[in-house]
Amino acid sequence: MTRHGKNCTAGAVYTYHEKKKDTAASGYGTKKARLGRDSIKDFDCCNLTLQPCKDPVVTPDGFLFEREAILEYMLKQKRELARQMKAYEDYISTQKKKEEAESIEKQLKKIESFVASESRITSKAAGSSSSVSKALDNPNSCFWVPEVSSRKTPADVKLKKPSQQVVCPMSGKPLKIKNLTDVKFTQANSDLKSSTSSAKYMCALTNDAISNSTPCVVLKPSGQVITVEALDKLIRSEMRDPWKNVKLEESDVIFLQRGASGFSGSGVELQAEKYAPSMTIS
Repeated sequence: MTRHGKNCTAGAVYTYHEKKKDTAASGYGTKKARLGRDSIKDFDCCNLTLQPCKDPVVTPDGFLFEREAILEYMLKQKRELARQMKAYEDYISTQKKKEEAESIEKQLKKIESFVASESRITSKAAGSSSSVSKALDNPNSCFWVPEVSSRKTPADVKLKKPSQQVVCPMSGKPLKIKNLTDVKFTQANSDLKSSTSSAKYMCALTNDAISNSTPCVVLKPSGQVITVEALDKLIRSEMRDPWKNVKLEESDVIFLQRGASGFSGSGVELQAEKYAPSMTIS
């Protein structure tokens, strides 16, 4: 293909490359980008601060947090839930008063209608009230009357009772302080079994290097971090914590949520999407 052939725009086929180029230039259509290694959180970083943890704790779902960050988040969420509950209680009291006022108004209307039907006497006040009642019956005739206005006030908005449970910012499941488990990473030293010297931590049982591509677990009684391979080969048979010498249950083994290695084979979603409306012709 010649140099001019690459820039040919007279082709009968709208190629994928041309479509992709036009989409990027126009701003329409969903944009996709593959995340690189620099965009991926390391396994020892807090899910809130995105910084390496100095005092790490882990949730039952395996999400790692800095103790100070998660406690501050939980306290802030409790305050927000208390504020929402106070607003809900005020809303309930307002609704009760409104219902009482409406019931009284209905009783008064019944009395007025009974008196009007008995006496057959009309007055200016009755005429004005009847005009409002007509407006209530036909909102299109007097849309400026506040009683028939379709504009909703804050008191008309229905509020649902807020939940009083603090939830995990990552999994969305209920979370309590007692559910947090201390995590003890073993610093890499001369006993490290790895060909690279860049590893920060190693398995507390086998001294294997731990990285984003290494599946790990936290033993709840001791808080020690070991690899899944060490768990299957050395601990599964007896299910005992070698540091605390206690019996392990399945709930005592917390699988640590790891980051990603930057490779598509790591099992982590590495593609980011930004939705944008597409330009269609009907």
